[in-house]
Amino acid sequence: MSGVAPPGNRSLECPAFACTASRSRSTATRPVRGPWPDAAWNGWWGSDPPFHTDVFVLTHHARAPEPIQGRTTFHFVTDGIEVALSRAKAAASGKDGLGGGGATVRKCLPARLVDEMHVAIAPVLLGSGELLYADLDLPTLGYACVEHVATPEATHVVFRRTAHGLA
Repeated sequence: MSGVAPPGNRSLECPAFACTASRSRSTATRPVRGPWPDAAWNGWWGSDPPFHTDVFVLTHHARAPEPIQGRTTFHFVTDGIEVALSRAKAAASGKDGLGGGGATVRKCLPARLVDEMHVAIAPVLLGSGELLYADLDLPTLGYACVEHVATPEATHVVFRRTAHGLA
C-alpha cells in the first residue's frame, strides 16, 4: 500500500478505502455508532460526495452497497481490513490508496499496510475526535518522519516506513 492519500490527491483515480463504524441516524452529518437505524442514509457528504469512485467502508453492521450521484458507491465491508483493502485494490485495477480517520490508521499501521502516510493537521479544534496514534509506537513499527511543511492553513507531515521496525 502506498499510503494515506491526502484529500483530492488519488481519491479521484482509484477507489477509496475508509474505515469507520459511524452511521447517520437522520442526516448525513450526524454520525452515530451501532446498527444502521434505517435505509435513509446516503453518505456523509450529501447527495454528491467528492470521491466519484468506489469507497470501501469498514463496519460491524452489514449493509447493501449504496450508489450515490457522481459515480460514488459506498461498499460496506464486515470482513476486516485486509478484505476491504483487497476489494478496494481489485476495484482500482491494482492501484492503491487509503483514506480515513484514527481507526483506519490504528488498524493499518501495525499490520504494515501503509508504506507512506501524509497527515494534514489544521489549526482547528473540533472536539474529542479519535486519537490518531493511540497505542502505536511508530519507530518500533519502522516509520520515520521524512517531510514536514507548515503553512498558515495546515501542517503537513509525511511518515514513511523505512525499515521493518523493531517489533
